[in-house]
Formats: sequence, structure tokens, C-alpha cells
Amino acid sequence: MGEQPPDPPENALVIEIAGGVTTLRLNRPRQLNALTLALLTELQQAVADVGATGTARCLVITGTGRGFCAGQGLDEVAGAASLGGEVRRLLELGYLPLIRALRRLPIPVLGGINGVAAGSGLSLALACDLRLASDAATFTCGFSRVGLVPDAGATHLLPRIVGWAAALDLALTGRRVDAVEALRMGLVHRVLPAEGFAGGVAAAAAELAAGPTRALGLTKRALEHSPTATLEEQLALETELQVEAAATSDAAEGVRAFLAKRPPTFRGR
Repeated sequence: MGEQPPDPPENALVIEIAGGVTTLRLNRPRQLNALTLALLTELQQAVADVGATGTARCLVITGTGRGFCAGQGLDEVAGAASLGGEVRRLLELGYLPLIRALRRLPIPVLGGINGVAAGSGLSLALACDLRLASDAATFTCGFSRVGLVPDAGATHLLPRIVGWAAALDLALTGRRVDAVEALRMGLVHRVLPAEGFAGGVAAAAAELAAGPTRALGLTKRALEHSPTATLEEQLALETELQVEAAATSDAAEGVRAFLAKRPPTFRGR
């Protein structure tokens, strides 16, 4: 008999769709789900597909194995003739379109931080709207340890999430924090036991997916706009978005359910 062909390589990104929830699972466990330009491109396409189809009501990003995401795979940049040029290429082609797409996605984005989130892996976690952490998860900004600057949105999002002082601490020292400290500083919203973590994330995602999806997306827009707006600008935007939300079927259902003293059944439209 001839030689058997080798097993096909596992997909670096696994996409799972169930019950209005799309899950993007980074699947390079031996590399702690370190990112490559190819994987970033896959993530961009997957997020674009979620936005284009309009069927998903919640997006989950998580990892396989012990890591959520260990950041950029340094072996991909180590041999570059110009490290600065290669970093620019990775950011402009890989990270920036992905972070923008996640922040603009009109549905809740839930980060299931199952393990280490380091460097640009932390940036990816920060780009999620909500973050649930396994009690085995750890977090490190990490860039200063290799002589680099936090990127992929980290310097914008981190101080807004944990505050200026804590962001400086994490960014300048590169120190590692565990899930308990991450919860205390507001870096994550909840900590769940490592055993059964995937089920806990799935339950949280299902709850978000059962919500008034259009209203949640409009709420994201309002909050994203708020830090740079005056009070008058924000009041005007709130009015526009509220009128848009009030025209949805879910708003009508919400009012009916409230008057009937029953739980609403939202359809995401």
C-alpha cells in the first residue's frame, strides 16, 4: 500500500452558528492562538459576513485550549528586512480593519476569555463589548517587554475601560494580572469557573441574542459616540436613535409585554 496522505491541517478559525449566536473560535492551541496575517484576514471576513447576513444576534470570540490569544506571532515578523515596515503592514492589513469592524458591528460582541490574553490578544479582547473570563485566564499588555507600543486600539480602549492610572500601569510595566484582579479593575465583567466555562459563555450569549437586537446595536452607537460629544450633541443623537428604536417590532412587543405584565419575546427586528 502507498503512503497515507497526511491529515489536513486544522482550521485556524472555527466558526459555529447556533440559535442566533455566531462563535468565532481561534484554533491554534499549540501557539496559544497567536495571530497571523492569514488568521486576521479570516477573522475580518467572518466579522464582515456576520454584519452582511444580519442573521446573527450575538457574536462570540473565544479560543481553543489554554489560551484566548497570545497576540501576534513574532515568528511572522522576526525575519522581516524592516521590522517597522512589517509591523505597519500587519496593522494596516490585519488589525485595524478587524478592530474597526468589531466596534461598528450592530450586535453585541462577547469575548469568552478562556485563557491567556496577551499583547494584541488583549487588544482583541478589549474590542469586544463584554468580556467573560475563565478563572484560569490571565491578562498582560506585554508590548513593553518586547520594546513596542500597545496597538490595535489598546491605547484608546484600555484607559476607557480600566481608567487612566490602571491603563498606564498595565501598559508601562507589562505585568500579568489574573482573573480576580481583572474583575476588580473592570477589565472583565464576570469571572466563571474554568470547568464549564464554554457553557457559561454560551448561556450569556444566548441571553444577549434573545434581546432587542436593533436597540442593543443603537445603544452601542450612542455609547461609542458619547466620549467625544457635548451634552447637546448626545441629546440630539439619543433622540434620533430612540425614534429609530421605537419604530422596530421589538419596541412594540416590549410595550405590549410590559402592559400585559409578561416577559417580552424579541425577534431582533
